[in-house]
Amino acid sequence: MASVTPSSVKSQLDGPLLTVQRRPKYTIHSILMPKKEMPPGALVLLILRVLRSGPLHGYAVAQRIHVLSSEVLHVEEGALYPALQRILLKGWATAEWGISETNRQVRFYRLTPAGRKQLEAELSDYGRVHEAIQAVLRMA
Repeated sequence: MASVTPSSVKSQLDGPLLTVQRRPKYTIHSILMPKKEMPPGALVLLILRVLRSGPLHGYAVAQRIHVLSSEVLHVEEGALYPALQRILLKGWATAEWGISETNRQVRFYRLTPAGRKQLEAELSDYGRVHEAIQAVLRMA
């Protein structure tokens, strides 16, 4: 059986895409949901907010965002760790090595006073933009 690729059926489907890959002895079925990207800047805001409650390692940050968003938001490692590095470079967090609950050596990130100040500024900006969007949606 040949693989059905998302691009070959995309124009035929409006909903989730189904791919079937043939493997020796069994067939794998997977549903590919359309990817929704986070708005620019949202990841840094979410990371800062999650770190406000206390130090966490990177994977725990991603898991916390996922759980708190009712499993709507999924943070990829390829986006998480560069964002954490930018946060460190800007002085909004510090990091130190420690041992995780799975007995692995990991970096724990902790919000700095500058990070708390940045979080408050970003929350204020977000609130203003959110209210403006809601006003347009209500009145248009």
